[in-house]
Amino acid sequence: MTIGRYAVERKLGAGGMGEVYLAYSAAGEPVAVKVIRPDRTDPHTRARFEREATIARTISGTGRVARFIDADPFAEQPWLAMDYVAGRPLSDVVKDQGPLAPALVASLGALLAEGLNAVHDAGLVHRDLKAQNVMLGDFGPVIIDFGLGAFLGASKESLSQAGILIGTVRCMPPEQALGQVEVTPAADVYGLGTALLYGATGHYPYDGAHWAAVAAQVANAESGPDLSGMPGELAPVVVPMLAYRPEDRPSLEEVTRQCVDLMRTLGTSPARARRALIQATTAVEHPTMVLPQPDARMLDRLDELEVQLREEPDPSAPTPPGPTAGEGPAADGGTTPSTELSPVTATRPGRPDGPKLRPARPPASRRVAQELRGRYARGPALAWPKS
Repeated sequence: MTIGRYAVERKLGAGGMGEVYLAYSAAGEPVAVKVIRPDRTDPHTRARFEREATIARTISGTGRVARFIDADPFAEQPWLAMDYVAGRPLSDVVKDQGPLAPALVASLGALLAEGLNAVHDAGLVHRDLKAQNVMLGDFGPVIIDFGLGAFLGASKESLSQAGILIGTVRCMPPEQALGQVEVTPAADVYGLGTALLYGATGHYPYDGAHWAAVAAQVANAESGPDLSGMPGELAPVVVPMLAYRPEDRPSLEEVTRQCVDLMRTLGTSPARARRALIQATTAVEHPTMVLPQPDARMLDRLDELEVQLREEPDPSAPTPPGPTAGEGPAADGGTTPSTELSPVTATRPGRPDGPKLRPARPPASRRVAQELRGRYARGPALAWPKS
């Protein structure tokens, strides 16, 4: 199957937001493609995703955030493509190898704080930073799933959808647990604090048998985070990051400075600690530590995809009358878009007897795109509806 202009090899995982696939561009570049669950989308969320996807492409100055490559917020199932990061999540490393040494946690904090600064400088907030979203590989820590935050906390009612926030609510700052949709960079400081706490202790700041009970703890100002097992030297760095009020949390610059000071107090330098962090977290060989390469079957499919993309009509050209390719008649007399995850049928070069190339269709349903763009008066830049 294909998602947008990417050929899918296999599913990497699934969660409350949707499914994640390993896919390849027509040139053979591996990417991670996230397909969003239909029940997580509405016109407002799609429009916010489009705005944030546009900004996310401009982020530079850091290698600590997986590069945002492409997205289609107007597809029936919105998707986004990002760099495939070879490595293992911090959560898996700690489960397999135990908590990290304090100097390594300090290195993790300094490196990720620098990376988040570039995100915040672009005017964006991750909103879902946690141990599962920190990948550890040969380059060191890299933050993934950036951009999915547009689908998180779209409304206060999202907390009532059982199962959606099970993996996230334990790392959610109090302001999000209280239903605030628009959060500040301080929310990412809190999320980074939960990742460092997990790296140092193997547990989250809050936990429980049911997500609602955990959310109640997070939202309660009198219920402090669980700091059991926290090494004493790390407490002055991590505890302020988990402050209940956003204004009481340190800036990312302060986090970086404190982590660097701690590394030197512990008798190492930031560069040496980074090297030790990489060595410690890549010591166990694992298939995900190797950058994937397309096999022979996938290479054939990429040949077909390249032909399709090369012969794809100009999307700006007038639409001919009748159903567009990939659509069929609907009960209301209109057209019903087929699923975005549709297989590619094409004729391979040198195989004239093969199936004919199916006329390509735009990556998103025209009906959905036109409806949303009309609702939001979309021009060269997104215009929000007036209240």
